[in-house]
Amino acid sequence: MNKKVKLIVGLGNPGMRYEHTKHNVGFRVIDALYEAFCQRDSQPRPTHTSICNSLVIQTTWHNASIILAKPMTYMNNSGAAVAALVRRFEIPLPELCIIYDDVHLDIGVLRIRQKGSDGGQKGMKSIIRHLDTTEFPRLRIGIGEPVGALIDYVLTEFSEDEEIEIAHTVDRAIDALETLVRDDILTAMNKFNSR
Repeated sequence: MNKKVKLIVGLGNPGMRYEHTKHNVGFRVIDALYEAFCQRDSQPRPTHTSICNSLVIQTTWHNASIILAKPMTYMNNSGAAVAALVRRFEIPLPELCIIYDDVHLDIGVLRIRQKGSDGGQKGMKSIIRHLDTTEFPRLRIGIGEPVGALIDYVLTEFSEDEEIEIAHTVDRAIDALETLVRDDILTAMNKFNSR
């Protein structure tokens, strides 16, 4: 049976201080999706609401009801917000997709998975703990291996060259999510898990 993604959550930290950091690529994908939705002629402009400690946008995409969310709990406590959203909207876990940065992937690499460990990412660790399972889809976005301390690295901004690469990667992430919503996760994995 073809499951549609209903709840798409981008991870990051709220506030201007973190807006352009490597740790906020999940937020960037949600923001880019919102901008794309706002440019559609046939649909009303979606509005932001605050639900379950998250900034939430409800809209439709390829005839599916879509909820975009950015938890406002800071990265390390993302699980509380995600679990609350899953309960509030009664989302089956196969219809959840978490977007987040991954230091184990080169900059510009996307990886879509149906399940898996947290890979050391604190936001995912929190989500797995609150949902009590690793069995939910995720879209990992490579930010490259840390130079120096991990916490310092993920809270720095991309270099000029890296920013060009990440801008293209965000566009590809949107294409991957569209494939996931319109078709299914296996199609998206086959199409986007190679560079």
